[in-house]
Amino acid sequence: MTHHAEGTFEVKMTPLPADDTGLPISRFSGVKQFHGDMDGTSKVEMLSAGDPSKGNAGYVAIEYVTGSLHGRPGSFALQHTGTMEGGSYKLSVTVVPGTGTGELTGIAGTFNVIIASGKHSYTFDYTLPAATQ
Repeated sequence: MTHHAEGTFEVKMTPLPADDTGLPISRFSGVKQFHGDMDGTSKVEMLSAGDPSKGNAGYVAIEYVTGSLHGRPGSFALQHTGTMEGGSYKLSVTVVPGTGTGELTGIAGTFNVIIASGKHSYTFDYTLPAATQ
């Protein structure tokens, strides 16, 4: 059975020092606070390249979420892959298999980030093993 969650979140990303390889890769660390059907926090590590000001860029990130989802306590990791080309976005955020803990053990799903008028929200379609539903 697929469950649906939605809500809002705040995010704060902090640039990290460039590595010494000279590659044009940016690094960021971040924290998020989730509200709604998912209540909790996350830590994010992100790598990006490109020039967003010119409408072209890409990023990858791993995010570790801790809190509760529809009242079920636990944690899990999300894997982000995103590109921007000509100002158009493509974003994929999925649960990393095997990372669920607590009452979220066995979680799988797709997380959708929505940005409108400078505000962040989410929808999250997920499944849990029959024993934890």
